[in-house]
Amino acid sequence: MSVLEMVKLLADACYGFLALNFLWGLFCVIVIWRRLGQLRFRSAAAETEFVDEMSELLRTKKYAAATERCDFDFRALPRLCLLMLTNREQPYPQLRQLVSTNLQRHILADLEHRLNWIVSVIKNGPLLGLFGTVLGMMAAFGRIGTGEKVLPSQIADEISVALICTAMGLATAIPLGYILVTLNIRTRSLQESLESNLSRLLQYFR
Repeated sequence: MSVLEMVKLLADACYGFLALNFLWGLFCVIVIWRRLGQLRFRSAAAETEFVDEMSELLRTKKYAAATERCDFDFRALPRLCLLMLTNREQPYPQLRQLVSTNLQRHILADLEHRLNWIVSVIKNGPLLGLFGTVLGMMAAFGRIGTGEKVLPSQIADEISVALICTAMGLATAIPLGYILVTLNIRTRSLQESLESNLSRLLQYFR
């Protein structure tokens, strides 16, 4: 296989790389979006109602009722409240550290992991597009450099590969960039809400 044929093959393979890159980014977006939906309350009013109810139960030391209220509720705040109730005999500093660690390790870490993958997809999209562009131009100039009579349609084919790869890379990065901002805002909102409500509830274990 000649160098020109290898370059042409790699340029065509860039379509596949770009498609895989986009699909992986889209998969991560879907996973994060669903995960945020599972962790959050559907409204601020529902979250406030839950916190007020838990505050009253903890204030009156009705731990069994509080545990029952959180059981089988797989949203983030009820899960962390259940952790507090299970470990309520621990000293307050250790309990606070335990809740904070679980918040970071079991809730936020997975979201940040997926968000970092989306960042990589956004960065790599234009780079893969540029790689395809360079390969396409190399193939075009390599064909001209052979000294043979070259039809314009043959040159246009290699140049079209270059331009399509660039367009695909940008088409991946631009929409995912906006989606990433939205997901970052929703993740930050979830984190701030959890930290605020947990601080309010933890005071009953001092």
